[in-house]
Amino acid sequence: MLEKLRPYMMPFTMLTGGLFYPFFNMLSPLTPFLIFAMLFISFCKLPLASIRLSSLHALLLLIQLAGGATVFLLLQPFDKRIAQAAMICLLAPTATSAPVITEMLRGDTASLTAYSLLSNISVAVLVPLIFPIIGDSNSRLGFLASFSTIAGRIFPLLLFPLALAAILQRMKAKLITRIQQYSKLSFYLWNCALAIVTGRSVAFIVEQKSDTYSTELIMAGCSLILCLLQFLIGRRLGRRYGDSVAAGQALGQKNTILAIWMTQSYLNPLASIGPGAYVLWQNMVNSFQLWREQKRDRN
Repeated sequence: MLEKLRPYMMPFTMLTGGLFYPFFNMLSPLTPFLIFAMLFISFCKLPLASIRLSSLHALLLLIQLAGGATVFLLLQPFDKRIAQAAMICLLAPTATSAPVITEMLRGDTASLTAYSLLSNISVAVLVPLIFPIIGDSNSRLGFLASFSTIAGRIFPLLLFPLALAAILQRMKAKLITRIQQYSKLSFYLWNCALAIVTGRSVAFIVEQKSDTYSTELIMAGCSLILCLLQFLIGRRLGRRYGDSVAAGQALGQKNTILAIWMTQSYLNPLASIGPGAYVLWQNMVNSFQLWREQKRDRN
């Protein structure tokens, strides 16, 4: 019964998180623990030797980085804040939770995990070099300090559950088998995290002060267009490599929590509306994909 409700749980979760955002915003410290747990469960099912980089990953990274730079240069003459909001929606690395959705969509989790590592490492290196130049912040953090701060927000959530799963796969075969029996739990953990992330994003958007709401609406509209384009381009490009689901999630599902923090640290804080709205758009797309996958199963 619960599996049939999966495609509808994510919109309900986002609605709940949005309506009761003051409560869920207070729970934001729990998010890293939820993400760690659901990634660990997913990685326990993953043959770790299958995690390898490919030419598809290089193309996806080129789209992510070059696309972000191109959008910024095109929009900057009109409004720098909107340009920054659009750029971060492209430049933001793949979400640490993307392997969970990829697994439910029957995609290549190993390929997605490999790209997630590549994407997050690349952003951790490039952002401290580029953002202080194009941004508005007065942050005086040097490269090493910025890199370590960003890496500290990314790598523990990716590498620690991956390393723990690898150790258990080598040493505790019976325990791994027991954990794999509860693999569906990762989806429900993700819904808990989604409610908190949505509540946090709504709280942030409500607290922003803008000279005009039209700027915020344009940022939200740009993030919607870029979200749909990235999922579409990723899936079409991945189809040529027999990897459409993982490629779509790799390019379209973003680490929005990190993106909001980077925007507030280096760019105009108002530009955080872009990745804040992206939280809603990407999970609407994920809900539609889960619904379509379930419909295929019934047929």
